[in-house]
Amino acid sequence: MVREGSAPNFCPPVEEGITISVADERGDEMTLEFLGLILHEGKSYGFFMPVDDDNPVLSSGELVLLEVVDEDEEGQPSEFELVFDEAIAAEVYEAFREATKDLYLFE
Repeated sequence: MVREGSAPNFCPPVEEGITISVADERGDEMTLEFLGLILHEGKSYGFFMPVDDDNPVLSSGELVLLEVVDEDEEGQPSEFELVFDEAIAAEVYEAFREATKDLYLFE
């Protein structure tokens, strides 16, 4: 079953457990579980959770916020960048918390 958010600015994943692999600035690969997108002031921001042996898909943990900077020919996010602006990160995180308050528990 796919979870559905109640906010118009939230795009949930099409199915639970979707992961992507990304490389950091040093070239180290990391697997991230996709939790959904927030649309904020004309930009899209993806929320992810790192996945590894200690934190499998569909578990809980630290959130990673990435801005969508490019899309493929089908309009799907294809390239992301870390969000360094703390004010924007705080706004987008609060929007994500509000949109997904019935889906996830936040500490």
